[in-house]
Amino acid sequence: MYVRHLSIGDFRSYPAAELALEPGVSTLVGLNGQGKTNLVEAIGYVASLSSHRVATDQPLVRFGADRAIVRAAVVRDERESLVELEITPGRANRAKLNRSPLPRTRDVLGTLRTVLFAPEDLALIKGDPGERRRFLDDLLVQRQPRWSGVRSDYDKILKQRGALLKSAAALLGGRRGRGRRSSAAPEGVDPRAAAEDAVRTLDIWDDHLATVGSQLLYARLRLLRDLVPHLQQAYREVSANQSEATAVYRSSLHDEAAEAIAGGEVPEPDELRQMLLDTLGERRDQEIERGVNLVGPHRDDLVLGLGPMPAKGYASHGESWSFALGLRLAAYHLLRHDLGDDPVLVLDDVFAELDSGRRERLAAMIADCEQVLITAAVPEDVPESMAGRRYSVTLGEVSGP
Repeated sequence: MYVRHLSIGDFRSYPAAELALEPGVSTLVGLNGQGKTNLVEAIGYVASLSSHRVATDQPLVRFGADRAIVRAAVVRDERESLVELEITPGRANRAKLNRSPLPRTRDVLGTLRTVLFAPEDLALIKGDPGERRRFLDDLLVQRQPRWSGVRSDYDKILKQRGALLKSAAALLGGRRGRGRRSSAAPEGVDPRAAAEDAVRTLDIWDDHLATVGSQLLYARLRLLRDLVPHLQQAYREVSANQSEATAVYRSSLHDEAAEAIAGGEVPEPDELRQMLLDTLGERRDQEIERGVNLVGPHRDDLVLGLGPMPAKGYASHGESWSFALGLRLAAYHLLRHDLGDDPVLVLDDVFAELDSGRRERLAAMIADCEQVLITAAVPEDVPESMAGRRYSVTLGEVSGP
């Protein structure tokens, strides 16, 4: 799999740009702020419908423009597909595949698969649990695009259930407040009846959360089981066997279930669903008191370790870089193994952050990848063995090779 051609309009700093590519290594060279990362960001957006740099679409549209256009010609098994995306902040984005409009933008997922390593990936090691959850879920979607719909459904359930918890907190607070009528209950409505109705409705949303949440949790656990051997191998190679990388799933389920999962068990979806329901029941009072969702995959974490120590807070800067790189290379090899195709590997301004030993080891590890896209501030940052075709990016103008 490789990108043969990229075309963008009003994307980031570019009114328009065209980039012809080939298999092998291509390096975009330009000083910071010239626009090289914007190009690989556009390729990553085609693969994931999200940016590795920002959480919303608004910054992707050039200032003063209403929308951005991204087109990518993707070759897989000698067959070419054209993906076209229209990014319109505040409205539904639109997608076409081979000139035909798609009913849902996410239907393009799977046409192109990329694995991108960037300086922002240090957050996988040093950042909040949300960064690591996103890593797992994004990889799930790369592996099987249908998980995009499951993630979307789960997010909707969390939003609806969270609103209900806040309402129930106000109603039950009024009921417990020595009989005073809750301000959350409408005029003329018995607050006790309103509170009981809120609790019954919460039972329904508990069931929804457990049903969809168990699917997502099961998929994450299976993914992690398959990913860890690749992670350990990649970390050993990039760090020259300095330590052993570990990854343990920390669940928000009750203690017994969480311990089993942390020990590597992968319960079946029906078992996980019941575990979620049991834990929701145990923590209902806490959830109502705080008015937030406290149980489910959205509260979980991936605990990364080096030997017996957690990586977060203990790993050196170099070890953190090696771990983040190991995670991305593990994702690459997992996708290669599962799909029988090489994803496009993108290395965004990372060689400058690596010492010479890690640079050379990384170059050796990716030498057989079908397509590698590299960005660098100066040519000297990239090992000579990885130079490939070089493009110059200056003030939004691309030239070469």
